[in-house]
Amino acid sequence: MTVLRVRGRALPDGDPVDLYAVGDRWTNDPVRNAELVAEGWLIPGLVDAHTHPGASAPGDPLDDELLRADLRAHAAAGVTMIRSPGLAGDPPDWFGADPELPRAVYAGPWIAQHGQFFDGWGRRADHADLPDLAVAQARRSGWVKVIADWQFDDEPLPVDVLRAVVEAVHAVGGRVAVHSQHAAGGAAAVAAGVDSVEHGMCLDPGLLHQMARQGTALTPTLKVITASLERRRATPDSPTRRWYVDGASRHGTLVAAAAEAGVRVLAGTDAPPHGRVADEVRALVAAGMTPHDALGAGSWGARSYLGLPGLRVGAPADVVVYPDDPRADLRMLDHPSAVVLRGRLLPGR
Repeated sequence: MTVLRVRGRALPDGDPVDLYAVGDRWTNDPVRNAELVAEGWLIPGLVDAHTHPGASAPGDPLDDELLRADLRAHAAAGVTMIRSPGLAGDPPDWFGADPELPRAVYAGPWIAQHGQFFDGWGRRADHADLPDLAVAQARRSGWVKVIADWQFDDEPLPVDVLRAVVEAVHAVGGRVAVHSQHAAGGAAAVAAGVDSVEHGMCLDPGLLHQMARQGTALTPTLKVITASLERRRATPDSPTRRWYVDGASRHGTLVAAAAEAGVRVLAGTDAPPHGRVADEVRALVAAGMTPHDALGAGSWGARSYLGLPGLRVGAPADVVVYPDDPRADLRMLDHPSAVVLRGRLLPGR
């Protein structure tokens, strides 16, 4: 077995490290004839905390070949872990376990009330049945994704229903991610104590301190929300247009305020192309987060939130290496000098 070695300064603290990948674990005990594959500035891998690989359009079934291709794009970009809060179907056994593809946690198909979300993707149910449906998913994958609100004039999921889902899922050790892009849905999600608010557009900034206290994370998917802002501005006036333009225009300010309030912010891309979480990290900085905190949202902070430690002895052997400190120039994220996943040097580096 080839033992890989990396050395340099490890983020987030910048401490010098000299690590050896023995199988899928780091050790600092020297291993004779280990292969030094890279040295420089080290992070424990990028994380895309909101990605939906394996389907080309809403409502399409999960496609194994496309799923592999999407995950290869993530890995090539230095993403060693993903969270998929919603998949087009239950994934194959190799998902999250293939040695050359990112680790993964997922929520399975989306759960929604009747009349909401995309046909073919959501599991829709009566309010009374949603907790049991969510528990069944949590027992399979650990995460559940619930649609709290959808179209502009839809009724959001009532807070008592969402709270019942959260309590039931937490009782079996699961976690709940909630889609929200309207103020009422976001308020219900925070009041229900969900584990993460996905998107969070139009979220009341007055709720941020409560989110920080109770540990509710925010995955703002900032880049994809603001990317369509100019196109939306060019459309004819309507309540839907006003909702989107207003919410998307203020979304960056919300993200900066969330970070300032101590909310765990996670970097997630939401839409193709896959392997572009670096763009989201840079968008977080443009919104007002510090480069250190934004990179943490797409690396060590997200990794910790999802249950994996960083670059220390005994931790899973993932690392992305850069020649210089990537916080000084985040364009460097596009050009890692080495990517190690599960103790294996990924090809192409």
